[in-house]
Formats: sequence, structure tokens, C-alpha cells
Amino acid sequence: MSGQDRFRLAGVMGSPILHSRSPRLHNHWLAQYGLAGVYVPLEITPAGLEAALRALPALGFAGCNLTLPHKEAAMAAMDSLDPAARRIGAINCVIVRPDGSLHGTNNDGFGYIASLREQFPEWRADAGPAVVLGAGGGARAVCAALAEAGAREIRLINRSAERAELLAAAYGPPLRAHPWSEREEALADAAMLVNTTSLGMHGQPSLEIGLERLPKAAIVSDIIYIPRETALLAQARARGNRTINGLGMLIHQARPAFEAWFGILPAVTPELRRMIADSIA
Repeated sequence: MSGQDRFRLAGVMGSPILHSRSPRLHNHWLAQYGLAGVYVPLEITPAGLEAALRALPALGFAGCNLTLPHKEAAMAAMDSLDPAARRIGAINCVIVRPDGSLHGTNNDGFGYIASLREQFPEWRADAGPAVVLGAGGGARAVCAALAEAGAREIRLINRSAERAELLAAAYGPPLRAHPWSEREEALADAAMLVNTTSLGMHGQPSLEIGLERLPKAAIVSDIIYIPRETALLAQARARGNRTINGLGMLIHQARPAFEAWFGILPAVTPELRRMIADSIA
């Protein structure tokens, strides 16, 4: 056991939330490192988000993760934000400081790039245009991470054109918004396609997009990890594209959050990856 002074709590807020594999992930690390604590799923509706966040210190939580639909709205309840979260405009991690104040961070971009480089060591952000579908918290983090890694052109496409245009205007180059109706045309010379929407997730409608114009050398990425292979990834794999789901992003974004709450930067092991993957249909 560690020299902890108290039992520590952490969790993940979302709606729905029971699908999340974050509890399995963090509780595995807690057991591995002999730490006294638990990580729990917290079903929180948008109407209850601020009250739930403000209750974290009194309940003894070290912090929490945030998932759909809370990543942008939670920013308003923070007492402070790190520069990356402020730039992205969304948070996925809350740290309760010793004085009870709430600090918001965003580790999604870190997790996304780490997962890409783990599976495709030769990947380069400047290899060609990236097409990103979506304009929510996940898209914000992915776009910021791609730009920071050196992407020269990011084509942002969302069902709500206004949200995509606002995000592109806020970020500036290399982001540029394109209409949803042009999502297939935008693939013509792309080096990468990233789905950050919930389309294709278990229980959600499918993402409707034809890949005929996408070069077969392009990587197709989906930040969804339930199911392990979405219809988009199956379609891409069948035509010869390299594919990657959201499992690696989930695992890698969790590492800095765990360190912030529990004081240890955990390792990503084959055993851990198998355990999480085997829990998903």
C-alpha cells in the first residue's frame, strides 16, 4: 500500500454513462499500484452538472472525468483552467485542489496523438489534409492536437454548419469549415479522416458517408470505442485503409488524469489493453 492519508474518490460524469470503460481502466490501476480509492460512473444530466461538480470537494473526490454531453458546459463551473483547455474550449478532466477549488484540464488531445503514434509510428500530421467530422468537445481537442502536431490543413465538417464555422473562426488556420453536404468531396486528397461525432456509437444512428474519394493511403480514425469497429472503420478496412478506433485515446488520456488525482503516472500494458478490449463487443 502507498502512504496515502485518505481514501480517494474519482469518477466520470456523463449521460448516458454505463457504457464507459473508464471505471475498469482506473480501478485496474488503483489495484495495480495498491492505492486506496475507487473510480465510479456518475450519471449526471445537463441540468444537474454544475451542482454535481460543486459537490465534488465535500464528497471527498480528487476529481472526475467528463464525457458527452458535458465537456463544454463544465467549463463555466471551473475556478481555473489550464491554457490547453482554455484554447480548446472544452475540458475532460476536473482536479479538486486542496482548497476545494475546481481546476479544468483537457487530456483528450494528448490521448489522441499518443494513440496514433503508438499504432502508426510513422504518422506525420503534415502528410496531407485532415478531415474532421464533428464540432463538439472531442472535435475541439482533436483539431487542436493535430494543429499543434503540425497539420497544415484541417477540414472541419459538422451537421450544424454554424457550430463548425464558429469553431473554425475561433481557431483560425489551419481549420476551415465545410458544409456537411460536402463531406464526401472533402475526402478527395485527404491523408486522414477522423470521426468525433457520436454517429456509429452503440445505440446511435450510423454515420452516412461514402469513402470512394478517400485515398487508400489515408488513415481512418474514429474516437468511438463501443463498438470496437464502427461501420465507418469496417468500410474503411474493407477498401484497404488503415484504421484506428478510440480505445487507445481513452487509455492514454486517462494517464495524466490518474497522475493528477492519485500521484502516479500509470503504465499502459498489454494486459490492460486486452482487459478493456475484451469487455467490448
